[in-house]
Amino acid sequence: MIRVLTAAAVILTFTPATAHAATCSGANPAITSVVVKNVTTAGELNTYHLVGTVTNLGSQAQPSSTLQFVDIYAETEKHDNRGVPPLAPGQSYTFGYNWQRATDAGNGSTTVHFRIQMKQGTNCNPGNGSYSVTF
Repeated sequence: MIRVLTAAAVILTFTPATAHAATCSGANPAITSVVVKNVTTAGELNTYHLVGTVTNLGSQAQPSSTLQFVDIYAETEKHDNRGVPPLAPGQSYTFGYNWQRATDAGNGSTTVHFRIQMKQGTNCNPGNGSYSVTF
């Protein structure tokens, strides 16, 4: 009985995500950053100029037929997306997005979520395909 429990405990420490990450040897697009670059104000409206970076952290290039996007959400509502070209290993792509809200909105009251969506192609570690920024 003790051996069975010990074996089960050892098996549980190797989760599928851990095992998958360890064997990830392909294209691995990841959202590596999103920041508020600046804010402009017109009347009672602030426009937050967001800049994000997607980097292929994998060991292989994405094929030219890859079709991928960064989807942009507030809570669970999708607002827009940005196309991302196929990336070579270590190559990055920068995208921009403007988010508008009232000038009287409180600091830290808006969180925008970014998620990679693969329409065509593969991602050997989809766990790093999301990023959130709060302003």
